[in-house]
Amino acid sequence: MNHNISILVADDHPMLLKGLINELKEQGYDVLEGASNGAKALETLIAKKPTIAILDVNMPFLTGFEVIEKSKENSSDTLFIILTSHKEKEVILKAKNMGVSGYLLKDEPFSEVKNCIQSAMNGDFYASKVFDEVFKAEIYPELEKIKYLSPSERTIIRLLAQNKSSKEISDLLSISVRTVEKHRSNIISKLDLPSDSDSLPLWVSKNRAIFLSL
Repeated sequence: MNHNISILVADDHPMLLKGLINELKEQGYDVLEGASNGAKALETLIAKKPTIAILDVNMPFLTGFEVIEKSKENSSDTLFIILTSHKEKEVILKAKNMGVSGYLLKDEPFSEVKNCIQSAMNGDFYASKVFDEVFKAEIYPELEKIKYLSPSERTIIRLLAQNKSSKEISDLLSISVRTVEKHRSNIISKLDLPSDSDSLPLWVSKNRAIFLSL
C-alpha cells in the first residue's frame, strides 16, 4: 500500500514542490514536509529516514548530489530519485555512478513519477527516455573506446581529465616526460583522433565526466 511508503520531496521551486506533494498525497503516499533547500532535505533525511527522497539537483546550500553523498555517509537506506531539468551527459553519468533509483525530467507527467516510485520499490532503475538516449548516444560509445586503452594509458587520461600537465603527470608517476608524451601519442592513435596537439585535450574536456568516473 502507498501509505507504507514515506516520501521526502526537495525542490527550490515552490509551485513544483507544492504540486508534487499534493499529487503524492492524493495517491495515498505518506509525504513528509517538503524541503526547499538541500540543507533542510538532509536534515529531514537523517531525522525521518524516508523510504524515498525525490531531489532536485540544483538547490541552495547543498545540491541534490551532495545530499545523497552526505546521507549515505550516515548509513541511510533511503532510495533516491533525481527530478531535474538537466539533460547533460555529465549530470546523467554522475547520477548513474551514485546509484540513484530513478532519473526523471521535470516536464514528465506525474504518472512517470508514480511509475518510478514503484520501480524503485521493486529494486529496479527507472529513467526518462532522455537518460537512455544520452547514455547510448554519448556515453556508451566513449566507454567502448576506452576499452582499447592499457591500464597505464587509462591512468594518463584520468590525470589529463584532472588538468594535469605532462610534467605533472611525469612527477606523479615517476616516469619521464618523454614516456608521458609517448602514452599520449598511443592514446591519440587508439582513439583515432586527429594528430594535432589539441585533439586529445579537446576530447578529454568533452568527456571529462566519463574519465573521472573510471
